Amino acid sequence: MTTLPIVETQWGDVSVYIPTNLVSMIDGQIFLSANLFNARIKPAINVEIFVSRVRFAAQIKAMKQVAGKSKLELAQFAELKAFAQFAFDLDKATQNQLALEIRQLKKFLVELRTYLKMNKPQFQEIISSTQTFTEEVETILKDAIQEQMERFQLREQL
Repeated sequence: MTTLPIVETQWGDVSVYIPTNLVSMIDGQIFLSANLFNARIKPAINVEIFVSRVRFAAQIKAMKQVAGKSKLELAQFAELKAFAQFAFDLDKATQNQLALEIRQLKKFLVELRTYLKMNKPQFQEIISSTQTFTEEVETILKDAIQEQMERFQLREQL
């Protein structure tokens, strides 16, 4: 039997959720963030507090490759962003680097989503019809990410 409990935290305070029995009954928690959603980052999953007992074991090979590096980069980015909120006297170079990374990350995610819709319509069609991540979908996604990364990097170099 599969269950999908949904819990609302007040003002994003996760500490009130932790003592509940729900934590012991499920294999992981996905925390959605209104701030990420409002910043047009979808799915708006807060990877800083995302918890899973199965973690990478359940991911397909392509997602492991992409997620490993991306999660590290997102964690480093989140750390720099958090530091920037409390450090009022950041030097100009750090401020510029932070602003650039924020713009690039948002731009890449939006462009990847658009690229998949426009150039790889079979991606959504297969997922919709099979309700799963097939080997064909894995290949399409891996190729699309690689193509989009190359296009994105080329454009940024110009």
